[in-house]
Amino acid sequence: MSKSKIKNAAKSLKNYQGIRFDQCLDNGETAEQLNKWLLEISWEVANKVGGIYTVIRSKVPVTKSEYGNNYICLGPYNEAFVKTEVEVGESKIEAIRETVHEMNRFGVHVVTGNWLIEGFPEVVLFDLGSISHRLDDWKGDFFQYSRIGIPYHDKESNDALLFGFCVFWFIGNFIEQVKRRQKCYIVAHFHEWLAGVGLIMTRLRNYDCALVFTTHATLLGRYLCAGSTDFYNNLPTFNLDKEAGDRQIYHRYCIERAAASCAHVFTTVSKITGIESEYLLSKTPDLLTPNGLNVQKFAALHEFQNLHAQNKEKLNAFVRGHFYGHYDFDLDKTLYFFTAGRYEFTNKGADMFIESLARLNYMLTKSGSDVTVVAFLIFPTATNNFNVESLRGQSIAKMFRDTVNNIQADIGKRLYEISLK
Repeated sequence: MSKSKIKNAAKSLKNYQGIRFDQCLDNGETAEQLNKWLLEISWEVANKVGGIYTVIRSKVPVTKSEYGNNYICLGPYNEAFVKTEVEVGESKIEAIRETVHEMNRFGVHVVTGNWLIEGFPEVVLFDLGSISHRLDDWKGDFFQYSRIGIPYHDKESNDALLFGFCVFWFIGNFIEQVKRRQKCYIVAHFHEWLAGVGLIMTRLRNYDCALVFTTHATLLGRYLCAGSTDFYNNLPTFNLDKEAGDRQIYHRYCIERAAASCAHVFTTVSKITGIESEYLLSKTPDLLTPNGLNVQKFAALHEFQNLHAQNKEKLNAFVRGHFYGHYDFDLDKTLYFFTAGRYEFTNKGADMFIESLARLNYMLTKSGSDVTVVAFLIFPTATNNFNVESLRGQSIAKMFRDTVNNIQADIGKRLYEISLK
């Protein structure tokens, strides 16, 4: 993204009192010298439940190089993931220590540490169970400020509200702590509606903080697509309140729409999502920030080729075992296709992928091609049992491979000994 585009987006911060991005981008000073902070807020910080986890994880190295220790990730505390993904410890940043201490004093359990990924960013995680008793009071406060009510039975929205108020509480205290030292520039970047409550409250309470909201796909859009509607052809004609109400997500839809409106800068990840937001959220994105992969580690061509060969051989070994008993094709003439995502048949295109495979199979058969296609559909979901035949085939293939390797090694040793005589 060019700096000129960032400067243009910064012009939309009309009501923000503290920061002028265009004055602190090109002077050569570091974020730490400028006391410039970036708080990244998402339900999926060190909490692998969807694709945004990968989005944030992949952007951390570049963002950390820009902001240094002034880049902080905020998320919910999920003990199952924290055990393997976070090195828990007291923060090295005084402002965070003081803020956490203040929240702990009022019974909020806050865990700090470093996320064990490339870039090793500092994370602040809120244990929602420790403040669940505040839910009704905070629902009342949220309705008073935003006029959005959250029903009792919606656990996901209840958790989103608890998380949002913890973030809102943290940001308010953190700003006070940082401002004590010198003039500060704080940007809080919120992802998706699950983090929207914190953004809405931060804006409505007029905290001295620039707010960025990113939607990766609108909530109502996901529900409409999952319902097999002719989505894109009917975008201008949907009765939004009715559609959200019929699906019992009106309150969630209101949170997302309010977050997009309250943000100083609203972004989406693609042009098509931007069009979707324009119709479903009544908000045109200020910027498009496409998701991408950090491929710098594959800059050396030979390294990439070596990794490709190693992984291809693992796939070949798996296919030999999986198709044991029916293995009648040439792996040198085999193509591997993959699709992956959330376990949503239409939203993630599994239906289109299967249909395209059927058409491809017909074309290959009609043309008499000797090419074989092996397709992998990877969707994380609960499993009830194992494919016994597949496991048996893998076991037999491994046994054959080990036996051949042993014979090969034994014959090689004998040939070597005989050749020396």
